[in-house]
Parts: sequence; structure tokens; C-alpha cells
Amino acid sequence: MGLGLSVLIAMKATAWMLLYLFFSRFGFTVLAIPLLYASLISWLVSIASHPSIDLPMLLGKNPDGTFPILSTIMFSPYLYFARAFSMARRFLAGEEPYSQICEGLYVGGWPASPRLLPPGNPAIIDCTSEFPRIKEFKGHSYLCVPTWDTRAPQPGQIESAVKWACRKRARNQPVYVHCAYVSKLKRLLDPGSIGLTRWSSLVFYSLLL
Repeated sequence: MGLGLSVLIAMKATAWMLLYLFFSRFGFTVLAIPLLYASLISWLVSIASHPSIDLPMLLGKNPDGTFPILSTIMFSPYLYFARAFSMARRFLAGEEPYSQICEGLYVGGWPASPRLLPPGNPAIIDCTSEFPRIKEFKGHSYLCVPTWDTRAPQPGQIESAVKWACRKRARNQPVYVHCAYVSKLKRLLDPGSIGLTRWSSLVFYSLLL
């Protein structure tokens, strides 16, 4: 699985702090304050995303997929970095927006626009804590399972999400389960993978039903 989110964000927090100290040393303390703030927010996210704490609700994502204005402002250094990184990674890697696992079941990355959704007006299971539900998806059935990147949902969340998905499939409605990145599908299809990522665990349990 590689480095977990808490380690990666801690490295980013350290880099921001070093930049802040560098500019402060040359008398640009006031101008460097945003770097200090970004570092502190990154450290907070790193701690909250550690497996022993696992507190994705820190970011304040609502059940309807929106973010309160206060949360958006407070955590902007992390939220906008994550969103920009996701889009850049998808563009550079040339990833397909989604993959079909079986009839009516799709997995993929964060759909930043309607063209990135599978066909058939799918019900959406959103397994991200840092990405918003865009307003164009208001007409889609939606379930938010806020989970840190590289982490898996809690067993109770998985059970609820699977039951929700099964009800949608019983009505012949497609289901789209998304995390941040499409490439995590490889871990789902690899039985030897160590652990399950947030959306792949949901799909894995769905396939067992």
C-alpha cells in the first residue's frame, strides 16, 4: 500500500515548516505566515488520519457531500491541495475515470464533472472525506461514507453501505463507488494485497453478497 496518508501529510507539513523557517530567517516572517498555517493544518490532518485515531469527520464533510464554509476556510491548505493533486494525478497518469466490476457496479475516482460518471444515472457511494459532491449530482442517489485516503471504512459503515447498494441494485439502478483515485482498483483485484483501501473494501464485500 505504500506510505499511509498520515506519513505523507506529515512530510508535507515538515516541508511547509522548513520553508517558513527559511523565509523567516531572511526577515520575511509576515509573508511566510501562510506557510506556517499550512504546516499546522497539515500536522493536524496527519494526526487525525493516523490509524490509531482515524477521525475523518475532522474536515466537517456533511452527509450530503458538502462542506461548511468554516471548514472550507479552515482546512483550505489541505482540501485544495488534495483536489488539485487528484486532478493532476489523473491527467498525468491518463487514468480512466471508472471501471466496471460487474453488471451495474462501477468503481473509480472522484467525479469532478458529470462526464466522469458511469452511464445509467448511477447511485453514488462517496468514500472520500476531502472531496465535495458537485452540484450537478444533486439528482443522483447519494451515500457519503467519509474515509481518509489509504484507510478503510469501519465495519458498520461497510455493512450499511452494502445494504444501501443492494437496495439500489434491486431496483436495477447502477451503483458507483468512488474514492480519490482509479488506480486503487489494482489493490481490489489483487487477492494478495495487504489491507483494503476505503472504496475497494466496500466493493469487495459487495461482491461477496
